[in-house]
Amino acid sequence: MKIICIGQNYNSLINELGVEKPVEPVFFTKPDSAYLKKGQPFYYPDFTKDLYCEAEIVVKINRVGKNIQPKFASRYYNQIGVGIDFTAHDLLTTCIKEGRPWEIAKSFDGSAPIGDFYNIDELGDLNDIKIRLDKNENTVQEGILSDQIFSIDQIISYVSRYFTLKIGDLIYTGTPAGIGSVKIGDMLSLYLNNKKSLDLQIR
Repeated sequence: MKIICIGQNYNSLINELGVEKPVEPVFFTKPDSAYLKKGQPFYYPDFTKDLYCEAEIVVKINRVGKNIQPKFASRYYNQIGVGIDFTAHDLLTTCIKEGRPWEIAKSFDGSAPIGDFYNIDELGDLNDIKIRLDKNENTVQEGILSDQIFSIDQIISYVSRYFTLKIGDLIYTGTPAGIGSVKIGDMLSLYLNNKKSLDLQIR
């Protein structure tokens, strides 16, 4: 199982950051050791002093595929969930400044907690799917799939040009505006269409 993460894929985030809109999906990967199952504890890493939290809609691949055309991409998933992309922001800033890879900042153990998955036929129109992140009972991120620059099907098609997608692979589809730092003791709650999918306390 591999985890593929898409960056800068919401118009709201592009506007918040004041950067140019990507012309094709930007992605990176996380190893399977980054996957944190629901119910497992998350501990603040000792190698960062500036941990960021990014809420994302996650797609679970259910068929093996390579070079998938966008019109066929919907055949390769039938479940959608939510997850968190944790980032050691101070390390990421250094990596970007020095032109180094991002793995130590993005792909460390436990950096990809994931909540419940739902069958897509339970969720209605995919474009209307909403994600929300509450921190200590205050909403800090909200997004809707129709605000994504690249759709799920476009992402699957693009990524499959480079990687063979396999059953159980997970694709984080980007985060909306509102990303920010977390500290020990914070309680994070993730919602998909107002259904709570994940509670996670920073320890």
